[in-house]
Amino acid sequence: MLPLRHALAVAVVQIFILSENWALAKNINFYNVRPPLDPTPFPNSFKCFTCENAGDNYNCNRWAEDKWCPQNTQYCLTVHHFTSHGRSTSITKKCASRSECHFVGCHHSRDSDHTECRSCCEGMICNVELPTNHTNAVFAVMHAQRTSGSGVPTLCLPVLAWVFVLLLIRGHCS
Repeated sequence: MLPLRHALAVAVVQIFILSENWALAKNINFYNVRPPLDPTPFPNSFKCFTCENAGDNYNCNRWAEDKWCPQNTQYCLTVHHFTSHGRSTSITKKCASRSECHFVGCHHSRDSDHTECRSCCEGMICNVELPTNHTNAVFAVMHAQRTSGSGVPTLCLPVLAWVFVLLLIRGHCS
């Protein structure tokens, strides 16, 4: 009976580990980005997705530089240029000051038949999405906590698998 329980426990652990690796390889969830554990350069430090003239939002977010915003900035700015058919022509994301966020919204150019939408937000890596219309091309101040090292640690699948194994072993020893 003991070898069967151990084999079952090992199989469960392997399934959890393999399923987690598969899930991480297939999906990048930009909404679940956690602040780094390294010390912040100054109080209320934050980061934004940053790219210049990217072709699409996915690649902009995926290859964004991972560096702290300068002290004279408070927000994350996103500028999205797209055609009348909705095809993105360029995406720029960066750290921004309050003055750079005064001109949020969408503006259509009749000459080039392109639209530019600008949005600003406050918070750690808050500029995930693209502004595409007047509803989401806004200045969003959320007063989110922006210091690193905050947040509740989440359990990952391997930890849960080991807890399961320990419970199986403990149950057998009792």
